[in-house]
Amino acid sequence: MNAHCERVIGTMRREALDHVLIMNEAHARHVLAAYEQHYNEHRPHRARNQVPPDAGQQPVAAHEPEGKLLRTRILGGAINQYRYAA
Repeated sequence: MNAHCERVIGTMRREALDHVLIMNEAHARHVLAAYEQHYNEHRPHRARNQVPPDAGQQPVAAHEPEGKLLRTRILGGAINQYRYAA
């Protein structure tokens, strides 16, 4: 159990907290909530065959190269989410 906690804390630190200057407790809660949403809804997980925990199914695999790629900035650009336009 301790190893799992250390891994999650290390991931949060490397991917979010090392890139953002935390000003106070309310700001820390906001940053962690935004990262939690990214982690559960978008970020691929190796143990789940590259599917996020809240995803109901496997994402659509290949797209044609001429499809438009959209970027969403999370935490002011510290994290970027990419998806293809419909």
